[in-house]
Order: sequence, then C-alpha cells, then structure tokens
Amino acid sequence: MNSAAIPASGVEITDSRARQLRDDFPILASTVHGKPLAYLDFGATAQRPNAVLEAEQEFLSTHNAAVHRGAHELAALATGDFEEARETVAGFVGADADEIAWAMNATDALNMITLGMAAASRGRGGDASAPLALGPGDEIVVTEAEHHANLVPWQELALATGATFRWIPVDDRGVWSIDDARAVVGPRTRVLAFAHVSNVTGLIAPVAELVELAQSAGAVTVLDACQSVPHRPVDFHELGVDFAAFSGHKMGGPNGIGVLYGRRERLAQLPPARTGGSMIEVVEMTGTTFMDPPTRFESGTQPVSEAVALAAAVRYLDSVGMSAIAAHEEELAARMVAELSALPGVRVLGADASVPRSGLASFVVDGVHSHDLSQFLDAEGIAVRGGHHCAQPLHRRLGITASTRASTYLTTSSDEIDRLIDTVSRARAWFGVA
Repeated sequence: MNSAAIPASGVEITDSRARQLRDDFPILASTVHGKPLAYLDFGATAQRPNAVLEAEQEFLSTHNAAVHRGAHELAALATGDFEEARETVAGFVGADADEIAWAMNATDALNMITLGMAAASRGRGGDASAPLALGPGDEIVVTEAEHHANLVPWQELALATGATFRWIPVDDRGVWSIDDARAVVGPRTRVLAFAHVSNVTGLIAPVAELVELAQSAGAVTVLDACQSVPHRPVDFHELGVDFAAFSGHKMGGPNGIGVLYGRRERLAQLPPARTGGSMIEVVEMTGTTFMDPPTRFESGTQPVSEAVALAAAVRYLDSVGMSAIAAHEEELAARMVAELSALPGVRVLGADASVPRSGLASFVVDGVHSHDLSQFLDAEGIAVRGGHHCAQPLHRRLGITASTRASTYLTTSSDEIDRLIDTVSRARAWFGVA
C-alpha cells in the first residue's frame, strides 16, 4: 500500500480537503453524460480508494493461497495477512479479534444470527445455546424504519419459532424515539433489533438507552451498523450491543465481505448457520463437533483477499479520522435538508435540519416519480438513489412508494450539493410541476 497517498489523521474536512481526498478515488474523476461525476450514492455503495485497490492487488500478486490449511510458505503468509486483517477490522469497531466473523455481507451476517437462533430454538447447541432459543410467547421487536435486511430475517425467525413479531412505529416524519421504544419493549421481549443509522431518514438511534431498555427486559440487542461504521466512530464494546453487522462495500472496501460481531459469550452461544469444511473440529460418520468462534462461522473457502482489502479501507478511514468524517457529513446533511425543504413542492423525510443526522437526505418532489427524478439528475452527472431503499414499510407508512436519496461521504464537497439543489429546482419546471 502506498502510505504516501494517505492523508494525515483527524484533519477537518473542508471543501478543499474533500476535493483532495477525491483524488484518492480514481472513479470519482469520471464524467457521466459529458458532465463531471457528482457521486451522491454512498448510502448504497462507497467507491474504493487507491489504497484499497492496491492492497488487494498486492496480496493476490504475492501472498494468495488457502488459509488455515497448507504448510507451505504462501499459505503461512496468507494466513498471517488474513488474521491480521481480522485484528485491524476488530480494532476499528472496538471489538476483540475473536468477536468478529467474516460474512458475505451485512445481510448474510444478520441471517447468521437469525438462523443460528432458529437452530438454538430447535435444541441445537443444547444448554449452551438455550439463552438464544425462542418460542411461543416470546417477542421479537424491530422498528418500522428498518432496512429489509434487518426485518425479513426476523419475520422468518418468528414464523420458525412461534415467537410474536412486533415493531416500534414511526411518526409522520418517519422517525421514532426512545419513548416509542419503551411503549413496545416489555417483559416478553427477547430480541431488540434496530439500525444504528436509518438509511432513509439518517436518524441516529439512541443506542445506549435502547441497550439499557433491552437488558432490563432480558432481551438480546442486534445492531444494523451498515450506515454507522463507515461514517462515524463506533465502539461495539462501549455501545454494549450483543450482536452487530456491517458491510465492506459501504466503507470503501470490496464487495463479497461483511462482518458479524458478537460479544464473546454471545458468539459462544450461537450455533453455526452454515456447516462444512474449515469450521469443524472432529468429523465422524456419526456426528461432528465445531471449532470455537469465530472460526465456527466461517465454513468453506474464506474471503481472504477481501479481508485484506477491507483492512486497507479501515486504515484509510482511520488516517482521515472518523470524527472528522462524521462532522463533515452532518454539516452536509443539515444543508441538504434545509435547502431541499425550502424548495416548493419538495418534502424531506425525517427530522428537520436542526436535528443531527448522518450524511444523507431522502426527499419527494410532488408530481415527479423518484425514478424519473433520478434519471434527470443522472443526465446532469449526479448519481443518487431512487426507490424504496429496501424500506417498503417505512415508505408505506409515509404514504409514498419511493423517494430520492442523496448520500454523502468524506469526498463530498459543497459544490456537489449546489449542483444537487440547483438540478432538483430545475427538474420541477422541466416536469411541469413548478
């Protein structure tokens, strides 16, 4: 990795700094329809800096081999890189290395939890897994604002176990509060699953209060950290959650890798959702025993080069400074909310500009479908997301089928926000709704 290309840590991200950082991401120099690319779709997937691209290429060119198997030199080097990556990523989120397991993505990690709990509910794992078993009379609680990845698996777990599926409702803005959670979480609650940051409204959940509420009910907490780990400082030990999940591709890392975090005692209780090679201890024709966590959750061929690249992404983000990234994004979000809300016929979802949110804004333009607006923006070189953002229940509650989402990151500068606001304003006239 070319460390000379990595900026100093913790420097405030001004417009000039954001443009400087943009030079580290080769794709951001692209043009779209003859216009400079303004990439405002980081909530869907982040672009990758040179440091990440180079790290994976270097590994594949020099150390590529199967890990935890061969006795030859390349296998030893690859295994060392693989486990060093685990330590790097764990440290980034305030965890110990044996508390994170690699998954295909965050959705996969969340399914590893729910499928493991389903197995525990069938008696798999015996007394050791009993604390994660569910049955009739137990309740699983999510929020109405959840991404489908943190909603559908819990619905399936409820169906598989006979537990009751409940949710914390949102208000007319699409947000919810700790008081709303207290009205739903009760003595029968066994799971409380929620997003740290909403991918639609940018709401930052009161994690500490929710963990305290869940613990008072004896419930397990599961955090969808997809929109928080890439964008703000996160320490899972400090937050106190039992499980968490996040994806590599949303933080400048590669596709095909995600992270399952679990407190050490919780991972020990969780039966593996997938079985096969690599995660076994002893295999006989009459039965099999499994390795200790986290290895027991990593069956088959591991995502080795992806883990190495994700660790490079972590080092890059650390060098920029997560607090600086969070402050930069919150400032951009407040501006987007204020200026979009000031446009006639434009409705921004979530709280107003006075309430801190992560660096995104989802909005509706009266009389213009989000897909049409997204295409209009694309013609001007502005990449945004149009649709329900894998949050259909939230959109349905708000009386809409879709919205347009602009999401920022460390490379976003105010001139890109200027282009967004100006183009949305012009779109109303172009579509004849001004």
